[in-house]
Order: sequence, then structure tokens, then C-alpha cells
Amino acid sequence: MNEAIGMPDDHISPEEARVAHGPLRGVVIADFSRILAGPYATMMLADLGAEVIKVEGPSGDDTRHWTPPLRGDVGTYYLAINRNKRSIVLDLKDPDDLEVAHELSRRADVFIQNFKPGGLEKYQLDYDSVAKRNPGSVYCSISGFGAIGGASLPGYDLLVQGVSGLMSLTGSPDGPAYRAGFSVFDVMTGLQATIGILAALRHRDATGEGQHVETNLLATAMSTLANQTSAYVAGGVVPTRMGNAHLSLFPYEPLQTGDGELIIAAGNDGQFRRLIAELGAPEIADDVRFASVGSRNAHRHELRPILLDLLSRKSSQEWFEILSAAGIPCGPINDVRGGVELAERLGLEPVVEIDGVPSVRNPIRFSATPPRYDLPPPALDAHGDDVRAWLRETSPRPEPSADARKVTSE
Repeated sequence: MNEAIGMPDDHISPEEARVAHGPLRGVVIADFSRILAGPYATMMLADLGAEVIKVEGPSGDDTRHWTPPLRGDVGTYYLAINRNKRSIVLDLKDPDDLEVAHELSRRADVFIQNFKPGGLEKYQLDYDSVAKRNPGSVYCSISGFGAIGGASLPGYDLLVQGVSGLMSLTGSPDGPAYRAGFSVFDVMTGLQATIGILAALRHRDATGEGQHVETNLLATAMSTLANQTSAYVAGGVVPTRMGNAHLSLFPYEPLQTGDGELIIAAGNDGQFRRLIAELGAPEIADDVRFASVGSRNAHRHELRPILLDLLSRKSSQEWFEILSAAGIPCGPINDVRGGVELAERLGLEPVVEIDGVPSVRNPIRFSATPPRYDLPPPALDAHGDDVRAWLRETSPRPEPSADARKVTSE
């Protein structure tokens, strides 16, 4: 691990308190990523104690300017994914700034970037160059379509949602394809990068060796589509749009009640039996057409009107209370405010404030090393002087010895 970055900052507690917790304390990350996938990954790591130095160009991360909505004069998009980081502006075309970038790469435990494949070679910040300076570093590359045939393709989430097949699955069967309501593959790729970085750090702890971790949006999409891609690669079936219906389960969708829709998810035969009993028609569960998951799927067009007739006799709220009490998965379709309010009612404490800036809590809970919430998303170049001072005052990481590189099995 590297030395902690002791940088004075009016917004945070003293150094001792700031670095005393977090499973990744002492890990220094040089974050050359922009937009969403990379910054999401580095925020997750920063929450867990890593010191993240966010390197930005003179105009800053694009998401600073993606508005509306705004909080003050900063886009809430940027605020969502950049807490617990320190910002330094480096113009890689400037020789002095480029040397700072090189020095940072010498000291960082992790170097992460999402430039187009090959885009950092001219600055000697590609994997081979960084590995020569710092053989023990973990270098993470994120791209849209990989570094082989897709190296020249721009990696925007919307494009990947389209070409991966996700949009072909989203929307009404007889309507147009739709994108998901958020950048699902950017976020998931950020999580994959986080997993890869943590695994590579574990390997380095055992061997002293760094390595190159690569992931991309399209590969993430293939994995994230899970049962849908499996339907094709393992079953030869090309899934199609089904609206809110599920390919393999019924009922597993919003259904109309007496005054609106209620999501009902009967994932197995026992849940379906309880559902039908609470709806007042337990005999339906013994009908051979509806007795098993497979038969309900085959006869969903016959079962649907029966369920709609039974559900029409009470309101959504009434059914929600009745079915929930019986242990049947169900719920309303909330807006985002409703989702946050539900999380609050359930005691999940979804919102944390850092110097008056609201943020969504890290979803992981630890009994001994809880996530930290020390630094609000930084203003552009807010820590530039501090980072330069830290580089002057610390030494580059020594190369691992031959003994340190050995993997011992004793």
C-alpha cells in the first residue's frame, strides 16, 4: 500500500480520523476516467477508504456541465459519482503537467482510465509505460467495445443498449424499442471494474505484481443480460419485447386493480397458491393449466383475465396490505421520490450529507469498516496544490523484489 495523502482541507476531519477507517485505507488511486463508468468505480473505492485523485482536463469532467438539474452551479449528475475524491487539473499537452501525471502514476496503487484504447500512448500513460514506472500498480482500462475490433468505436451507454439487444427487449411488444431509464451498462461496467481492481490488489498483496485489468460496456452488457443472452446462446431462442411481462414467470408484472396497477411477483408455485387464496379463489391453483410455473406460462393468456377480475374488487393499496401480510411479493410503481421515501421508511437511511451536499449512501454495509463520507464532490482543481505538494514530499514506489513476486503456497 502507499502512503496516505495528508492534505489540509477545511471540509474534512483531521488526518488521523480520516484515514483510520475503511478496508482500502492506504490505497492511492490515480483516476484519469471521465463521465460515469470509471468515476462510479472510483467513488465506490473511495467510499471504502481509498484516496482517489481525480485528474481532470482544463474544462473539467463533462458531467460537471450536464444540466439540468443543478445544485448551485454544478450538475447533479457530477455530484452523484464524485464524492470522497480530490481534484487536480492536468493538461496532458503541457510538459510540466504531463510530468506531474507521470509522477502520479509512479506512486499510485491503481491507475484507472477510460480513454479510447491507445489514446494515452502518446502521453506515455498507457499500461506498458505505467507498468515500467511502477511495476506493482494495478492498471484498469474501461472502453466501450474492447481494444481489438471495437477499439475505434465511441463507448456511449445508449449505443451499447442498442447494439447489445437490451433496447429490443424494452418497451411494449407492438411499440418502439426504448432505452433503460438510466445508463445501466455504464454503472454495471463501473461495478465490474471495481471487482477487477479489488481482485488485482488481492493478487498483488500475494505476489507483489501488478497487472492490467480491462473491461468494456459491450462485454458487461452480454453478462448483465444474463438469462436473456443465455436464452439465445444456450437455447437458440431470440428474446423479444414483452412490455412488463417476464419470459419465464407469470404473474410477474404490474396488474390492474380496482383503482390502478400493482406489481405482483409470484416466483414459485407456493407463492401462487397463497396469491390465489388471498384473492378468494384457491381452487384455481389446482387447475392443471395453472398448477406449475411452466403451465402458467403456457396458459398466461387464460389466467390473466381471471386475475384481473379478482383484483378489480379492491384498490391497489388494499391489495398491497393484504398480499404483503401474506408474504406475497408485491408493490406499487413509485417515482424516484417514492423510492427514496420507501428506503427511508424501511430504515435504510439512503441519503447522507457531506458539507451540506446530499448524496446517496453506499449500498454496502460493514460491521467493522464502514464506508466514509468525508469529502463532498470537489470543485475543479480544488486540491491541485495539495497533490503537487504530496508528490514532492513522497518517494516513488520501490520495485518489488524477486521474493515478493513469488506466490507462496505454504
